[in-house]
Amino acid sequence: MTETVFERFLPDEPATLRLGEDLALALRRGDVLALHGDLGTGKTTLARSLIRALAGDPELEVPSPTFTLVQVYDGRLPIQHFDLYRLSSEEELDELGFDDALEQGAALVEWPEKAGNRMPASAIRVELTEEGTGRRVRIVVPDAGAATRFARSFAIRDFLERSGWGEAARSYFTGDASARAYEIVVREGHAPRVLMNSPELVLGPPVRDGRAYAEIAHTARTVAAFVALDRALHEAGVSVPEIHAQDLENGFLLIEHLGAQGFLLDGKPVAERYVAAAELLAMLHGKSWPDRIEVAPGVVHTVPPFDRDAMLIEVELLLDWYVPAVTGKPADAGLRKEYVRLWNAVIDRLEHAEKGLVQRDFHSPNIIWRAERSGFDRLGIIDFQDALIGPAAYDVASLAMDARVTVPEKIEAAVTKTYVAARQAAGEFDAESFAEAYAIMAAQRNSKILGIFVRLDRRDGKPDYLKHLPRIRDYLRRALAHPALAELRDFYQVHGFIEDAKL
Repeated sequence: MTETVFERFLPDEPATLRLGEDLALALRRGDVLALHGDLGTGKTTLARSLIRALAGDPELEVPSPTFTLVQVYDGRLPIQHFDLYRLSSEEELDELGFDDALEQGAALVEWPEKAGNRMPASAIRVELTEEGTGRRVRIVVPDAGAATRFARSFAIRDFLERSGWGEAARSYFTGDASARAYEIVVREGHAPRVLMNSPELVLGPPVRDGRAYAEIAHTARTVAAFVALDRALHEAGVSVPEIHAQDLENGFLLIEHLGAQGFLLDGKPVAERYVAAAELLAMLHGKSWPDRIEVAPGVVHTVPPFDRDAMLIEVELLLDWYVPAVTGKPADAGLRKEYVRLWNAVIDRLEHAEKGLVQRDFHSPNIIWRAERSGFDRLGIIDFQDALIGPAAYDVASLAMDARVTVPEKIEAAVTKTYVAARQAAGEFDAESFAEAYAIMAAQRNSKILGIFVRLDRRDGKPDYLKHLPRIRDYLRRALAHPALAELRDFYQVHGFIEDAKL
């Protein structure tokens, strides 16, 4: 096991507190942090900061576990704080539930030498020593994967330092279905900002014609895509985050925090907000969009087309993941051939559909509601890096058939009616052609999502996405009701794709 060593000088107690945040944001389930150091070297300060960061509570009481031996804390990642100074034998670790702690979350261990051979070989050693008026920390990470996580967290702190925000407090904000993650950073005297941590996309193995899935589906590979689309949308009159600092090479952005109020009240969609978003889409779809956007001198982002290959590779996720999960066996060659034939015929019908900017995930988690503002400024848009040029109806379907919340048919109808009315008020608009494209793109998107949500469970260990499957099947039934999709609807019904099923 090759060790990676990080060394940092901590000139004062605030620097030690910031290190606790940096470590907390890199921790994952199963990690063990072993704190080494003499009395007075800052172990207690570091432990308290780390635990508070994980709990999301800067005022959390964190007593020393000297006498209790272990303290348990809930949060983004459950953590158990062990103090083994009074441990009389390694066997006592069993009574403390040390191994169980690692199955549930992470562990922070003071006096780890008392555990002897029971400390995992993968334990991360945090060694604190006094140096002048400050202290030096040496962090030894045996596991390469963990080392990558910690290196990235330290790189974020360095980026904040270069951006004038080195003294900011960091806290976990949210993650999504991709490798991206977000933090809230707070600095005295300034409004909170959002740190976007967007590592370069790692392409998977080739799946077709020597190309990886992400290449065929045109998934954004670097943070440059976000920067480019942010600029284009801002120029079009959309409220997107201002970018205060950027590191394109490492994939870090320090951006405006647009707010935290979403599209739901008590977990239910608010019609007014969905209708306002439909009006925004109508405005955007009345514009022409460039397919090449300058990001920085010498850096240009090309907005890809939402082409046939991308649409097909996405709908085939239903065969690749959903079908095996429901039936217990892979989709056979005959089923796959007929499925692709039917989808090719459906995609043919999009030849004359209106094309525009497709943000791709235009739905409630990615739209901030700002009630104190007026007009389009009430809507803050935060996720658009995977945008394509394709059938404009896609984003309307993404909004009206929100994957994360059940949108009643009444609100769906209000969204489409508002959109069509706004388009017709602005000029000539073919409502019938839109209705067909809307149904096709809704069926395409929801077929893809059935596969993706199962993949997130089976491959990525994120079972919470399975709770959305009944809703997605209902959306599919709505979309497939359009006459243009009759043959595809019959196929889905015969093979049970839209029947209720438990995974």
